[in-house]
Amino acid sequence: MIEIDGSFGEGGGQILRTSVALSAVTLRPVRIYNIRAKRKNPGLRRQHFTAVKALAEMTDAEVEGLSVGSMELTFKPKRLKGGKFRFDIGTAGSVSLALQAITPVTVFAPSSVSVSLRGGTDVPMSPPIDYLRFVYYPILSNFGFKAELYLKKRGHYPKGGGEVEYVVRNPPRELSNWGSVHRGEVLKVRGLSHCVKLPKHVAERQAKSAIEFLKSKGFDKVEIDLEWYPPDRDPHLGPGSGIVLWAITEKSLLGGDSIGARGKRAEVVGKEAAEKLYEDLSTGMALDRHMSDMILPFSALSCGEAQIGGSKLTMHAWTHIHVIRKILPEARMELNGELGKPFKLKVQGACWKV
Repeated sequence: MIEIDGSFGEGGGQILRTSVALSAVTLRPVRIYNIRAKRKNPGLRRQHFTAVKALAEMTDAEVEGLSVGSMELTFKPKRLKGGKFRFDIGTAGSVSLALQAITPVTVFAPSSVSVSLRGGTDVPMSPPIDYLRFVYYPILSNFGFKAELYLKKRGHYPKGGGEVEYVVRNPPRELSNWGSVHRGEVLKVRGLSHCVKLPKHVAERQAKSAIEFLKSKGFDKVEIDLEWYPPDRDPHLGPGSGIVLWAITEKSLLGGDSIGARGKRAEVVGKEAAEKLYEDLSTGMALDRHMSDMILPFSALSCGEAQIGGSKLTMHAWTHIHVIRKILPEARMELNGELGKPFKLKVQGACWKV
């Protein structure tokens, strides 16, 4: 059984999600200890519990230690399954992080997969659902994998109540490696600024602030759509707001995002997202700081060799590489870069097939 020290690297929930996700795909059992040891409230939280529970149901896994607060977990998957699944993370637990955990196993499912998830779609310390819709899954399509993500209702902290449906109609059961080191020219910047249970001007001000910042940096082709709801037709628990921007370049997509919060002006939210995007675009690399790490399991599972350029080597990416080397040693990774700086990574995929 593969042993993973959950306190390694970023020491949070990501090492747990990646370990169990790769275990589920490869059907290689894992034991994870010191779960979230570097967090103020260590052990499994509700959203981690739900992600593991979902993967267990999708692989008929035997699981020991699956309880909120648990510091140790054993996961023994038996087989991959298609079908329809429904999971409720509870309150504002992150839907996006749960989707990150289950996406790899849906690539290799024997038949179509449909997953309904309920929880938080736009919450702190997690990719907003629009980042997954407009950056994450479009980039994964380069590997020969098509997923559909439908946003039915948004859920913000602390009330949650968001609903999404995730569908993979024809799992490819193998991936072709993809990569790009440099992004090429920026063709245009798109975005989506939203607010729920709040006046329309919140979404407008977020968008206006982002546009003004990007234009001041020389990006003239910027188009940001607005999403808001009249008070009598707003189904959300709310209140909440956020903005996701994505740059469409010659060779890739890069994103930047920000979430609203009580006391945080809409102008600050919009500028924050634009600053993140601009900072990553300024490196010239093909992937933003988040996709630089989120792409790695797919690169490792793919057939063929590819090289990627990331705008910042985060502790999340460093941790991903560590877990991949432990669970999927068939994949070879050559890293060139330092923490906190742009990096290049050459990946010879394991060419995993079921």
